[in-house]
Amino acid sequence: MIQVIIRTEQNEVISSHSLKDLQRPDIVWYWVDFNQPSEEESMELKNTFHFHPLAIEDCTSIRQRPKLDYYSDYHFFVTHRLNPETYEREEINLFVSDDFIVTYHQNVSPEVNDVTRRLLHTENAEEGNSFYVLHQLLDKIVDDYFPIVYKLEDEISDIEDQVEGTGMEGLLERLFDIRHYLLTLRHTVHPMRDLLYRIINSTKIFKVQERKEYFSDIHDHLLKLAEMIESNREITNDIRDSYMSLNSHQTNHVMKVLTLVTTIFMPLTFIAGVYGMNFVYMPELDERYGYFIILSIMLIISFGMFGWFKRKGWFK
Repeated sequence: MIQVIIRTEQNEVISSHSLKDLQRPDIVWYWVDFNQPSEEESMELKNTFHFHPLAIEDCTSIRQRPKLDYYSDYHFFVTHRLNPETYEREEINLFVSDDFIVTYHQNVSPEVNDVTRRLLHTENAEEGNSFYVLHQLLDKIVDDYFPIVYKLEDEISDIEDQVEGTGMEGLLERLFDIRHYLLTLRHTVHPMRDLLYRIINSTKIFKVQERKEYFSDIHDHLLKLAEMIESNREITNDIRDSYMSLNSHQTNHVMKVLTLVTTIFMPLTFIAGVYGMNFVYMPELDERYGYFIILSIMLIISFGMFGWFKRKGWFK
């Protein structure tokens, strides 16, 4: 679907779905949004706007790294949003000049919808500026990273508290899932941070320099996000190491107990083995109370060894 937003010389904001409206003579600035476009709609990037083939290729292909490319009369941006449900990266591509902004995304973008809604309901003439909308889009994309990071932080806190009824294997599985999501966040935030750094230090985008402090604020947010992600990854490392140490300790304790039990039964097994031999001339076999005497000896040995091990503290 294609949505067209036009600001006229009379400071009117007009919304439509036809590219023919771009031929109006009173246009001051316009925004065209390609939302999940069909192949035919995607061809308008070439046929109507005559964008560079490499930029169009970057739009239609997936998994482009966030970047900024300079062209003669416009600038091309690749940005990444995060799906809060799947934590997947989704591209939002932008063509920006003084007179227009064209956005292209193959997934539904709440960020674009939010900025569009605000633009259609504003009466501020300043917002009829493509670089103002660029700032709003980047700011919204970055702001939507924070709830995802906070959500992962809450899950890490739950794991630290060791929720009742959750086994260690389940906790470790959740922990490794969180580490995977944090890695995805890291691979999203760091390139976006580099992109914003390049934007605010670019000498070719003059309109950005006029609003440099606003773009710098977005860059500061990305720096904060990067620190939060690294901090949470370190916390998950500590939790993982603690669980591994605890698991190793429990395993050693179980092995120690089993070893002690085996040690107690070793002399008993020896005695049982000796008197289990089928020799005819074994002196003790003729004893009237031999069976009870041997059982008593075995009990004395068992309790004696148990008491000695317990006094040594080996069962603790």
